[in-house]
Amino acid sequence: MIFIADRKPNGHHNNKTNKENRTHINMISTANIDKFKDLETPFYYYDLDVLRQTLNACRDASVKHGFHVHYALKANFNPRVLDIIQSYGFGADCVSGNEVKAAIAHGFDKGKVVFAGVGKSDREINLALDADIFCFNVESVQELHIINELAAAKNKKANVAIRINPNVDAHTHHFITTGLDENKFGINIWQLPDVAAALRQCSNLQFLGIHFHIGSQITDLEVYKSLCTRINEMQDWFTDHGFEVKVLNAGGGLGVDYHHPDNDIADFENYFQVFKNFLNVKPGQEVHFELGRALVAQSAALISRVLYVKNGLKKNFLILDAGMTELIRPMLYQAYHQIENVSQNAKSSTTNLKYDVVGPICESTDCFQKDVDLPESFRGDIIAVRTAGAYGEVMASGYNLRDIVGSVYSE
Repeated sequence: MIFIADRKPNGHHNNKTNKENRTHINMISTANIDKFKDLETPFYYYDLDVLRQTLNACRDASVKHGFHVHYALKANFNPRVLDIIQSYGFGADCVSGNEVKAAIAHGFDKGKVVFAGVGKSDREINLALDADIFCFNVESVQELHIINELAAAKNKKANVAIRINPNVDAHTHHFITTGLDENKFGINIWQLPDVAAALRQCSNLQFLGIHFHIGSQITDLEVYKSLCTRINEMQDWFTDHGFEVKVLNAGGGLGVDYHHPDNDIADFENYFQVFKNFLNVKPGQEVHFELGRALVAQSAALISRVLYVKNGLKKNFLILDAGMTELIRPMLYQAYHQIENVSQNAKSSTTNLKYDVVGPICESTDCFQKDVDLPESFRGDIIAVRTAGAYGEVMASGYNLRDIVGSVYSE
């Protein structure tokens, strides 16, 4: 059965083994396509079985090492997605006060909620203090003093971890790298003496540990070996300066294969094994991770229709009813998403053409991809833009006064 959520105006666990999980992504089935043709497009299609397979794989791979995983809500805060993820016992990684509120409203244990972000407002800090969250990931010396003052006003003690820029190159797109000295995030290593002084001064703060996040869509696991080396160095620095490091938070950033959406889910086994092998975990320490994209990206596609076909002398265009208002990543990051014509007539087509696949938005940058090799396509054909479960729906906008589109679920 397939369910559709209301369109919004502007303004039992699967226990398959990890090996099985890594071979059964096939969300765009013939049965689904038959149902898609009767639904108003565009919409985000969620295959909840793929989501559960992914969550199972992550949970199984992390639990055997005793690791703690927090789901990064910024990747996708679709209500049904959140309900399913929290049912697996994951914590929540939040970067705004409203994300903290959403996590708790959807049943995430407040004792597993972490709050990061380079610009937390006083209102957001107070909200998190009132919720008694697990930890603030602090990104500046000044922020330490602000949290201390606000906690003192409530006669509370706030748990904090220090987000450190390890100056590790994540080898990813420069717009989504976060761990270099020139990034706005975190505290640079040369500022650590000031951090130590602030922690000693702030009596309403409880230092828990250190936090890192070097970027997003990382597929080279060698990068994480370099991160482990830097984490080991940083925890030794804090220990040498008299601080007990209870938590090592390695962040997230694990990528997925956008070019082959029906292939394996993210390689959680080898990802966690890197940290098991190269991180110096001391007795009593906890190791935490903050994963978003790798948990949700492959569980959804953006489903659209061809509105018009324009054939030119040098270019052919497919103009869809979805655009950058539904999936901004191609415009914002030059990101690749596989595009498929999933209409029945496309399966029997013997003619392939190259198309620039574009949206209806009044912007030249409203383009999903250029020179896409597709079966000859026609008005009304159904197009699937794959691997849209992360940073798709959450980044949707009402630009051009467009409706915010709804979601369809596999069950």
